[in-house]
Amino acid sequence: MRYVIVGAGAVGSTVAAQLHLAGIPVVLIARGEHGARIRRDGLRYFRPSGEQLVRVPVAASAEEVELAADDVLVVATKTQNTEEVLQEWSWRQAGSGVAADLPVVMLQNGLENERAALRRFATVFGASLWMPTSYVEPGEVCAQGAEQPGILWLGQFPSGDDPRLTAIAADLRAADFGVQIVPDLLRWKAGKLLANLGNAVDALFGREERTRRLGKELRNEGRRVLAAAGIDPVDLREASEIDTSVADPAPIPGRPRVGSSTRQSLARGTGSVEGDFLNGEIVLLGRLHGVPTPLNAALQRRLALAAARGEAPGSADLADIDLPRPPVLISADELQRQLGSAAPPVLLDVRWALGDPNGHRHYLDGHLPGAVYVDLDTELAGPPSPADGRHPLPDIEALQAAARRWGIREDSSVVAYDNSGNLAAARAWWLLRWAGVADVRLLDGGLAGWGDRPLETGFGRPPEPGDVVLKPGHLPVLSIDEAAVLPARGTLLDARAGERYRGEQEPVDPRAGHIPGAVSAPTGDNLAADGRFRSPAELGARFRELGAADGPVAVYCGSGVTASHEIAALAVAGIDAALYPGSWSQWSNQPDRPAATGPNP
Repeated sequence: MRYVIVGAGAVGSTVAAQLHLAGIPVVLIARGEHGARIRRDGLRYFRPSGEQLVRVPVAASAEEVELAADDVLVVATKTQNTEEVLQEWSWRQAGSGVAADLPVVMLQNGLENERAALRRFATVFGASLWMPTSYVEPGEVCAQGAEQPGILWLGQFPSGDDPRLTAIAADLRAADFGVQIVPDLLRWKAGKLLANLGNAVDALFGREERTRRLGKELRNEGRRVLAAAGIDPVDLREASEIDTSVADPAPIPGRPRVGSSTRQSLARGTGSVEGDFLNGEIVLLGRLHGVPTPLNAALQRRLALAAARGEAPGSADLADIDLPRPPVLISADELQRQLGSAAPPVLLDVRWALGDPNGHRHYLDGHLPGAVYVDLDTELAGPPSPADGRHPLPDIEALQAAARRWGIREDSSVVAYDNSGNLAAARAWWLLRWAGVADVRLLDGGLAGWGDRPLETGFGRPPEPGDVVLKPGHLPVLSIDEAAVLPARGTLLDARAGERYRGEQEPVDPRAGHIPGAVSAPTGDNLAADGRFRSPAELGARFRELGAADGPVAVYCGSGVTASHEIAALAVAGIDAALYPGSWSQWSNQPDRPAATGPNP
């Protein structure tokens, strides 16, 4: 078989070079200056082992190629060019038939290409690629794979067992690629799509610690969408029969790695990038299946604008993007759907109320299926003391150990609930967000919001241990001194009941009253009569009336628990707020700290 490779970018040129070096017939369709350089001088092909000049046969267009009946057409262009390629090649003469009678191999990212090819070609093969390659300068391509230039998980689309696939795989292996034939190509393509969602981040902002979390949140959003679409993506490293380290990037002297394929497109100034078929694929599936995708939509839009404006890679500013706020709440209907998906969230049951020590008993009597019981006093707080308060923030190592016991992994989504309108569960929501877990939500309405859906009793099955790594500081906190001065420049909300704020009673702490300058904002007013959060508009109006629209906002309560609920309500209203963790239990234990009483700040 001869391979006619359409698209001489990094992937197409690498495959062509390797096939040619292995003595397998190939012709590379390369246009513009890149094609002219290769035709005139040969392809400068760089590997970690050194440079080679590969004189691969080149054609500039379909008109220059006479197709034969035993040719294989390989499409290696960017996805945005797929339709143009299919139109140009599908109905050209090929032996006694047309090109659409030939097998076509789609070597591209995203989920669109194989489907598009199937409209014309009867036999469509595709691949999920692990191929660190770079093409920026005309006539030059770098394949940075350490021991092999790349890995292809190859399959027929949508399914099938055409024997030509085995022959193609054998040729690619002879060309020194790692090849695994897979029966469920879509799952492998989806696994690669999740990895490719970060290409937009790399192209716009570069690879830095500050953008790592953004890429993770994009993938989490993508997983939710794929689950709704009924697609269970493969973890490429874990599921591969080939050790993926053989194609991990290795340095090439004098040829630093440029970055993702999207970054390379931006660097070449082509005016076109594949974001519409990577992040945009998640946006499309989300719209089809009713799953919001604000983060991928924002990155898709900003990347398209960067390409149209000719911006340099890495020159964008995160502040230029109106990044959506992480969702705070999840409905019972949506939670039920997610629990039946391939990537269900971790469920945390946080039954706790002041004066009620029987949270675990309530859990045993009935909890959401698969939920893990979380003890607020011992797992969501450090040891109490007069100096730090009744529920100080836990040690981050202890919180991480607990989160792993609950089954939280690096890519997990988490849903917390309780039986008191989320007044306790919000502590888990806030702590995990503070520690860097991006996708944490509260079941709106708590246990009552679950309605008459089935519950589970008893201890349940212990979860598989997680591997999450927690780092503090992702949400703001105030020290006692910062809480004291905040009312002078912003709004300090007291989330306790009004009688405690006014100093009429104090059932727990040593002194009654409130922090001077603080505004009374009882947490119970965040909820409607059915125990669900009030609407964003209602909450926004409430907090604006309390002064939370002007300057910084912070919240405290008795011990930092129900204040987390207030911060969740503020987040629903689109207002950022800091937590004073020590709250009144710390303040009232300091004799030198003044206490105000009465209804006024």
